[in-house]
Amino acid sequence: MQIHRLFFRQRLPVDPDRCWAFFSDPANLRDITPPTLNFRVTSSLPPRMYAGMIICYRIRPLVAFDLTWITEITQVREPFFFVDEQRFGPYRFWHHQHHFRAISGGVEMDDEVHYALPLGWLGRAMNRLFVERQLRHIFSYRRAVLEQRFGFMPEETKG
Repeated sequence: MQIHRLFFRQRLPVDPDRCWAFFSDPANLRDITPPTLNFRVTSSLPPRMYAGMIICYRIRPLVAFDLTWITEITQVREPFFFVDEQRFGPYRFWHHQHHFRAISGGVEMDDEVHYALPLGWLGRAMNRLFVERQLRHIFSYRRAVLEQRFGFMPEETKG
């Protein structure tokens, strides 16, 4: 099984408590997911996430092809991080860490995703041709939505 890793960092000019309140509310998942995926939560959602919480949803990664995806929030350490892991869905393995750090003027968020696809060589080919590109698009869309919602904060430059 080949494990792939993606890493994304974003800085937002927002109070850490407000940032955590947004990301710890699972109802906001739909707002930060591209509409082309037709993302729909199918389970009831509490107002705040907690360790052990199960989220069921449907996505449409390809036209006319819906997938069920079930994730568990396995770890929560407010307001610093949470982890979601796939329990059922399109991946053979999915582990997504969300980290939040207070910085001068806002919050720095890191997303680290480790994933593997089923189907051996076919899954590896699908990753190269489609899956990694789609995941990068999802995080790019999310970046734009969050900048629109909270504002833009440039990356720190060293020098």
